[in-house]
Amino acid sequence: MTTERTPGVSAPDAQRRGSSLPARWKITGWIMLTTLLLLVVVLVTARNLLMRDVDVRANADIEQEADEFRRFAAEGVDPTTTAPFESVERLLEVYLARQSPAAGEVMLGLVADRVVTQPDGIVPESLTRDPEVLPSLRTASDTAGVLDTEAGEVRWGRVTVDNPGGEDGTFLVTVFTRGGQDLVDRTMGTIAAVGGVGLLLTTGVAYLVAGRILAPVRTLRAVAAEIGETDLTARVPVYGRDDIADLAETFNAMLDRLEHAYTTQRQFVDDAGHELRTPITIVRGHLELLPDDPEERRRTLALVDSELDRMGRIVSDLLMLAKAEQPDFVVPKETEVAGLLLDVESKVQTLGDRGWLLMEVAEGTCRLDAQRITQAMVQLASNAVGHTETGSRIRLGSRFVGDGTARVFSVWIADDGPGVSPEDAPKIFERFHRGRPSDQAPATHRSGAGLGLAIVRAIADAHGGSAWVRSAPGQGATFGLDVPAPTTVPTDPPTEEIS
Repeated sequence: MTTERTPGVSAPDAQRRGSSLPARWKITGWIMLTTLLLLVVVLVTARNLLMRDVDVRANADIEQEADEFRRFAAEGVDPTTTAPFESVERLLEVYLARQSPAAGEVMLGLVADRVVTQPDGIVPESLTRDPEVLPSLRTASDTAGVLDTEAGEVRWGRVTVDNPGGEDGTFLVTVFTRGGQDLVDRTMGTIAAVGGVGLLLTTGVAYLVAGRILAPVRTLRAVAAEIGETDLTARVPVYGRDDIADLAETFNAMLDRLEHAYTTQRQFVDDAGHELRTPITIVRGHLELLPDDPEERRRTLALVDSELDRMGRIVSDLLMLAKAEQPDFVVPKETEVAGLLLDVESKVQTLGDRGWLLMEVAEGTCRLDAQRITQAMVQLASNAVGHTETGSRIRLGSRFVGDGTARVFSVWIADDGPGVSPEDAPKIFERFHRGRPSDQAPATHRSGAGLGLAIVRAIADAHGGSAWVRSAPGQGATFGLDVPAPTTVPTDPPTEEIS
């Protein structure tokens, strides 16, 4: 089977797709883009509202001027005669003389073809620039409207004055909104400039904050780069209780598992090499010097076979200890402990010609792996057989100790052998540790590989308990296991004494 590759692209690069932009810049870019979009939305919305306000205020000004003119036309008098106005033109002149137009506002009077202005007599250039504006406003059928001119959009309104004895007239008020619109545009420009400065500041702050947030990730990357094939001791510092801290803790937990697995693997290899080197050397040396004499050949092959059996036991024990590191090494179940001990007692009877005495039997249940506990007890019994003479007594029993959550199930085996020295007791459950030979050791004593008691401790540890020994030189030894057996009942289950 062949694999096609893109020319010029290596396999690792081909698998890494996506942007090569650093995460810090990606976070900063997204924050800047979001802020920019929000700023644009605010500017557009504010401009539309302000532009609408300009039109609304223009319409309100026109309506106000029209109402004021109507009241003046209905109630006003000529100031020179104190009598009602005799002509529309005089009415318009007096009213316009009293007005002060706002910015962009123009008020005129139209009588026939004449234009009545304010006292300055000047028609604003905004109305005269386009010659079609005034005729259009004069002849318009509506009383108000909007007209586009060269001076910009103009909003207008008019009030017609009837004069039965003379000419009719029209009061015209216009508001050019370009000035207000220009003011809005200048305001929006100022806001946009301030927003741009704010956007730059936000970008800088986002860059710094993103750097602070991603600092643990960079630390994690540095730690990952420091980890070698044989050095798994580096850990990521954990600060705070946020998601990044959880990531660092998870990464450290993963490193703990890897280091533990690596240590177990290395220990297994070291132990195997240490223990198998001697029997292999013995086997090789005897095979290289294999004699021609049939009887000597037979003895040599028997020795070689014995060493190979010992190697097989060592390998089996090492595999057992390696398996003890797995989470499924023990499968706890509710177990009747009385039946468990009786089963152990029946199995150890075949280990040697000893006086096996069942001293006490606990009654009740405990959550444990019966097969592993049996395996540990058989190992302890085998050790007891190896350190005692034929016909000596070996006692075993079980009991519940303590109350409530502190209650434990204790199972033990005691012998009358040479015992364990105080120097060996703290280390006797370690791998490959062999106790010092005693002058009182039986002639049948055999020295093992030093893995049996390590297996016992591994089984106890897997149950969350402990393995222990109580002994004094020359007074025998008692080995046992304690397994947690918590209960809400503050009383010990009864034990049956057996003599």
